[in-house]
Amino acid sequence: MFRSFLLAGVVIAAGAETAAANETIASALARAYASNPQLNASRAGTRAVDENVPRTLSGYRPRITASGDVGYTNQDLYRGQWNNDQYMPRGVGMQVDQTIWNGNRTGNSVRQADATVLASREQLRATEQTVLTDGATAYMDVLRDTATLNLRRNNIDVLEEQLRQTRDRFNVGEVTRTDVAQAEARLAQANSDAAAAAGALKGSLGRYRAVIGVEARQLAPAKALDSVLPKSLDAAIAISQNEHPTILSALHVVDAAALNVKVIEGELYPTVGVRGTATRRWDFQGSNIEQNQLAVTGNISVPIYEGGEVYARARQAKETLAQRRIEADQARENVRSSVVTAWAALEATREQIVASQAQIQASETALNGVREEAKVGQRTTLDVLNAQQELLNARVALITAQRNRVVASYGLMAAIGRLSARQLALRVDEYQPQVHYQQVRDKWIGLRTPDGR
Repeated sequence: MFRSFLLAGVVIAAGAETAAANETIASALARAYASNPQLNASRAGTRAVDENVPRTLSGYRPRITASGDVGYTNQDLYRGQWNNDQYMPRGVGMQVDQTIWNGNRTGNSVRQADATVLASREQLRATEQTVLTDGATAYMDVLRDTATLNLRRNNIDVLEEQLRQTRDRFNVGEVTRTDVAQAEARLAQANSDAAAAAGALKGSLGRYRAVIGVEARQLAPAKALDSVLPKSLDAAIAISQNEHPTILSALHVVDAAALNVKVIEGELYPTVGVRGTATRRWDFQGSNIEQNQLAVTGNISVPIYEGGEVYARARQAKETLAQRRIEADQARENVRSSVVTAWAALEATREQIVASQAQIQASETALNGVREEAKVGQRTTLDVLNAQQELLNARVALITAQRNRVVASYGLMAAIGRLSARQLALRVDEYQPQVHYQQVRDKWIGLRTPDGR
């Protein structure tokens, strides 16, 4: 019964001209996937991290510099007599430096950058899960608050009719002034509850726009993700330990930290390189003298002692590596705890829905009986009002439980690490972070980003 959802047919926008629902939870999440600023910012951050790879790859490439100079010289020479020589020494040159070996620092730096890129992608996936969870929550909050407001307004209509009947009965002496006052007080409370429900709906509409990116209009009912959820808690935990982005990101961070140790230790090894220069000079050491020069030089630099600074950084990097490993273990435990919590929440909503449905059925029976007994004087007006309130509370509880059921299913999908546009089969162009990575990895030159900035 709960899959049909109590909120079916609810139209969100006040004054809507049609009752046809045209925005589903899938289409709303597709909007969020395409335009949510938090998710787009995370994508931009991932693209920025990609640039660390060509930065480190530059260590394999030559460094080329060009130079030029021009000057003026006024020279007096005495060779039996004074001779004055005025000339303009000038020249151009080019220098090429190529590192041959540097203690494997370049290779380890490239692998470290790749590990950082993979960690960034997992963080992007975690952000995607957060945005989709927030989107589903915002969607269901609007549905819940709209249905609750409709119930509150309907309750006002019922209580207004109840007050009218009570006043008629008071006028003929069947009830006392106390009964009228009780009906009036309950109506005032109903108006207050409706105002609070309207305020809650406005807040939910604001959050919906912030996450989804558009105003909520004519939202369709939504169902829980039963078909894609694990069948048992053990299966859910096993999936999360292998697929959750928080765990995978932490493991890539461990790899990056391990490679950082090797990069620092590489500073203690010799650096071997080669330098080539080409120069051409005019008026070299006097007027009308020209010179062309080509030179190739091999060089080696051997660190002897740098005051202990490199050793300290190496030890520091090893401690950081130990810290990252502990953090990865902690990430596993945190994810496991989240899965257990999400599974318990989902199970609880199932029981709450069944209980609320039973409560509604019993409350309807009780209300009908109290009304009949009130007609013959066996029940008071307060008894009728209380029975009506109990039924209203039961219906609101069912709406809340159904909302919680859907949200809990999305929460469990996020807890196991599978809440994504692909898993939800959203009709969107899936963002592929590896595309930008391949575009910039081997880029030797150029200021523009692949999108033209």
